[in-house]
Amino acid sequence: MSSINYDLTKIRAFIFDVDGVLSPASIPLHPSGEPMRIINTKDGYAMQLAAKKGYILGIITGGESSAIRMRFESLGFSYIYTKAKNKITDFRNFIQKTGLDSDEICYVGDDIPDYEIMKQVGLPACPSDAVPEIKEISRYISPKAGGKGVGRDIIEQVLKAQGKWMMDEDAFGW
Repeated sequence: MSSINYDLTKIRAFIFDVDGVLSPASIPLHPSGEPMRIINTKDGYAMQLAAKKGYILGIITGGESSAIRMRFESLGFSYIYTKAKNKITDFRNFIQKTGLDSDEICYVGDDIPDYEIMKQVGLPACPSDAVPEIKEISRYISPKAGGKGVGRDIIEQVLKAQGKWMMDEDAFGW
């Protein structure tokens, strides 16, 4: 049984912010000045499984690095928007390209730049350490902090609600 107060059978797409959601809010800097992110492997497992099951996966982040693009493409993400100055513009592009209705989308954010998108999607969700304004508009606040499995928590609940979790050989490999 899910702890998310939403009809999870509607969800066809997941969009994530990166910093503070799929990686911790603290980012170590490489000596070159490049931000280095830590990404949770359990999130990665759930994401690649969701992609195999036909869900549309997207990233909308203000960050920019080749590592972001490489990691999430390898997990099956089709829509990766980096250097987002105003995330709602990229979200509108995502909607136009996918043809999805907003109630079919789960967006996971943690800070003010995510606010406008979260007001428009069916399932706005956030990690436990999101800022108060984001928690206030979220339909689901994960017990997991950013970078500590929030992606896995949400995807697993959706796939279970739709009967797609551990149902065939896709679940037992990468």
